Amino acid sequence: MSGRDRDEGSGKFTETYPPENFTNALEELGSAGTTDIADIVGCDRRTAYLKLQSLEEEGKVQSQKVGNALLWELSERAD
Repeated sequence: MSGRDRDEGSGKFTETYPPENFTNALEELGSAGTTDIADIVGCDRRTAYLKLQSLEEEGKVQSQKVGNALLWELSERAD
């Protein structure tokens, strides 16, 4: 499965790209596009987009459409 590794001992899947990687990238970059965040995290653009959408649903990040681009930034409500 993409974005997850299986722990050999427990057999459970673990996240390859935890949410902190994305929030840390946004702390470093400020407002940034999905591709820029994916480059910092080291994942593909689709994985970054899906993770950022999930973080947006949780209220940790927010997005804004600028032209054809979607820019992400940390939410003011983020913990």
